[in-house]
Amino acid sequence: MRDARIRWAQWEMDEGQRQMTLFGLCLTTVVVYSKFTGKPLLAFGPLGLALLLFVVLGLVPWYQGRKRLQRAQGRTLVIRAEDLEEIRFETWLTHQKTPLTKLLLGMISVVMLCQWLGADSWRASVDAAGLTKIAGRPSDWWRLLTAPFLHGGWIHFLMNASALYYLGRRMEVLARWPHVVAVFLMASWVGGEASARFVEAPSVGASGGLLGLLGFLLVFENLHRALVPQAATRRLLAGVVLTGVIGVIGFKLIDNAAHVGGLLAGMVYAFAVFPKSNSARRPRETSVDRLLGAAALGMLVMSAGWACYRVLG
Repeated sequence: MRDARIRWAQWEMDEGQRQMTLFGLCLTTVVVYSKFTGKPLLAFGPLGLALLLFVVLGLVPWYQGRKRLQRAQGRTLVIRAEDLEEIRFETWLTHQKTPLTKLLLGMISVVMLCQWLGADSWRASVDAAGLTKIAGRPSDWWRLLTAPFLHGGWIHFLMNASALYYLGRRMEVLARWPHVVAVFLMASWVGGEASARFVEAPSVGASGGLLGLLGFLLVFENLHRALVPQAATRRLLAGVVLTGVIGVIGFKLIDNAAHVGGLLAGMVYAFAVFPKSNSARRPRETSVDRLLGAAALGMLVMSAGWACYRVLG
């Protein structure tokens, strides 16, 4: 048991270190670019997301792994039930297959490639399929569906892709695939509507949908406390708190309306669809779930295709 706990703690530290290195490089790139261009550091939208992922996916896991390693290597072996539950949960989670999340990642990657190859500039691609606004409304209704697949640059794309991989996999394993696409679609739409009403500048990116997945998971995991260790859920709560702090600090540059709209949409969805349960088993997907999931997935595929057409055209 001691050897197993040491191996797990070391793996968690290594994984946290890899994530800190990845997002640390992104943060460094933003800082260097800001220095050479003279553009204010806070003017970079992806900065807040990079900092959030650096802390939630890198620093927190590394610190937790370090604490567990110190306890495991101590002379007196004290096994905390909370540690064992989280170790089992995270180990089980990493061995599950998540094809839907990979498909979503592939879709945003294809659109990003079209932005890079097809448009004269990032701004041109935003004008073509991003969420441009007129008098508190989207300039075209379909931009609410295409904008989540576009990004403002490679750093922005990498940040959102990393967040989608983490949140999408977790949600797909726990709540099943139909709800991933349904929540992502609904939260992206609601976040876009909120952005159009409260933010004048054009916007792109999957932040609304990603915050929807995060809000869903917070509610879902609290409704299924026997399924998910509370120590694992607290990491998600830390992400929400840090997102709020970053939003307050950079409120002039961050689309807080899309974030709040998407977060609330995901939370409402979870409350509406899933009753409270004391079972340690995952909810089963129904035929209705699969039907609605297929419809939502079809809408997302068409939206990604239309975004590519607009950008390349």
